[in-house]
Amino acid sequence: MNIEVLGALSVRENGMSIVPTAPKPRQVLGLLALHADQVVPVAALVDELWAENPPRSARTTLQTYILQLRELIGLALAADGQERCTAKDILATVPAGYRLDTRGGTVDYREFERRAGAGYRAMDAEDHTGAARRLADALSLWKGAALTDIRAGNQIDMEVRRLEESRLCALSQRIDADLSLGRHRELLPELTVLASRHQMHESLHGQFMLALHRSGRRGEALSVYQRLRTTLVAELGLEPSAPLSRLQRSILMARPDTLPAPAAPAPAGARSATAQLAGRAR
Repeated sequence: MNIEVLGALSVRENGMSIVPTAPKPRQVLGLLALHADQVVPVAALVDELWAENPPRSARTTLQTYILQLRELIGLALAADGQERCTAKDILATVPAGYRLDTRGGTVDYREFERRAGAGYRAMDAEDHTGAARRLADALSLWKGAALTDIRAGNQIDMEVRRLEESRLCALSQRIDADLSLGRHRELLPELTVLASRHQMHESLHGQFMLALHRSGRRGEALSVYQRLRTTLVAELGLEPSAPLSRLQRSILMARPDTLPAPAAPAPAGARSATAQLAGRAR
């Protein structure tokens, strides 16, 4: 069984989709897919479907959805004419819950984590070229927002937020690697979009400021800081963090006709390139 959740939900057995069209069975399959090869408690599935107001028939209705999914799995299994396992083997009933067994198939979010981990290790080893390549490879698995076609309840929403945070972390690290390689001008279109999309994300704004300044656009870099500060104060009542403020002062004090040299490579586990530049203002 092959599972994709980094975009629209796709679950295939023998190349056939087993994703139902009805919203609630799709939710059930989505949550099982997010925890593939692991037990999903009945309580978690009930919470996903009905939150604080489950009907008295919740468990019976959930069993109906499980049967519908097994019917789709059974059709996919029958397609290859072999009886190596049954739908109940793949969507198994276990004590207190259900488990979706991939039987060694591909799961895109696990592959993302594997590739991103290789990129993080390359960053720690100061291999910025390898890190940029590996992290970009990991990010290429994303085809949109996670489970973008699922009406998410509590459980799926929590998992989607976790996945999106992992995506943003990998993206930020890839940008740091590109900055360390002097690719500031190439990054500007991407960072323009990201700063607009994530209006209170300090790391992305710091990277945007650094890329602008290294591209000879000092005034625009300072404007990015002011916009972020205005948003943070208005929305959260907070000033920008100390590292970002140091970066702003570093750019402010730089001579208009010069640019800072690319940040020196960080030792394993050290600060990002953005933080390194900010530190030089001390």
